[in-house]
Amino acid sequence: MEHPNQYPKRILLAVSGMSPQIVTETLYALAITQQEQPTEIHLISTNTGKQKAVEQLLHPENGKFHQLCRDYRLEGIRFSADSIYVIPDKCGALLDDIKTPEENEAAADFITQKVNEFTRNEDSVLYVSIAGGRKTMGYYLGYALSLYGRAQDRLSHVLVTEHYENLADFFYPTPYSQIIKDRNNQELDTQSAQIMLANIPFVRLRGGIPHFLLEGKASFSDSIRFARTVESDPLLEINGNGLFANGVVVPLTEINVAFYLWMIQQTVFKKSQVKRLTSANTDYSSSFLSVYNRIVGELKDNDKTTKSLRGGMGAEWISDRRSDVNKAFKKALGTNAAQAFLVHSMGEKNHHRHYSLTLTEQQIVGFPSALIRLSTVQPG
Repeated sequence: MEHPNQYPKRILLAVSGMSPQIVTETLYALAITQQEQPTEIHLISTNTGKQKAVEQLLHPENGKFHQLCRDYRLEGIRFSADSIYVIPDKCGALLDDIKTPEENEAAADFITQKVNEFTRNEDSVLYVSIAGGRKTMGYYLGYALSLYGRAQDRLSHVLVTEHYENLADFFYPTPYSQIIKDRNNQELDTQSAQIMLANIPFVRLRGGIPHFLLEGKASFSDSIRFARTVESDPLLEINGNGLFANGVVVPLTEINVAFYLWMIQQTVFKKSQVKRLTSANTDYSSSFLSVYNRIVGELKDNDKTTKSLRGGMGAEWISDRRSDVNKAFKKALGTNAAQAFLVHSMGEKNHHRHYSLTLTEQQIVGFPSALIRLSTVQPG
């Protein structure tokens, strides 16, 4: 795995409420302590939190972000009011605080969507800090990274020297003496403070997220629901509306539906093997076309599939159908959850190789009765 500094885009993402110090504290820990300088900063907050962050961090003269960059000669870090996002409610109104269950749900969805967006670019690394904001905001941010985070992404919390924590006037350890007051009106020198970054290990569940959530608008509840399909026992339901794997529709063309049902017929109900072919097999093409006929209706002599299998089913044909079917399941369910439904290549390498499903009869509901009757007839 590449070092984070080798990624051209290094994003610091944090949540904050009324203490925007989390931004400068985390930036200091990354850029100065760990020598991993972000290229851009993004902050998720409330309406009042954004106002405070703009005032205290981005003021052109007194902004602490600009001061930190000047003090430590940090250049090229993009951070502006446009990269501070205010959480909206379901009606689009910007939240001033997060107190009610509905506001927490809105925050969960918004934070999840932002993490999803920031993890789409493979040339980036995402530094996520859960130190700021309300506790629920930090929880949602950490969980969203667990859902969508990649191998290069990092989750952390900043640890500040005792007595300096949560002080309104402390933003980072300065390279020069600067006196501030603590809660007891005692003097502290910001030059003496220390900040450490505590990296938090997290489980990466990205492989369990289906393609349409990775590429589209992801709500927190939908992401959790689909991630849980990894934990569910596999169940394939077949009805007039299509194939449903653990309740999720799997879009397949007619020929690929027929191929998958044929594989079920051969390997699950007949307990047979579909061997890896070295030459065209007319028994396979004949039994497949019986299934295909029930899917598309009465076959015509000029039907493309019928014509292609007239001389028997070949290795390349099976390989293409298997590839299409497996891609469809992975796209619908995510790589991890799809495993139980895939057409697997079985056997030792270059010896007795065959294709099969690992589903059992009990895990398949609605398999067409006409095809079940065919399972008693051996090909040829």
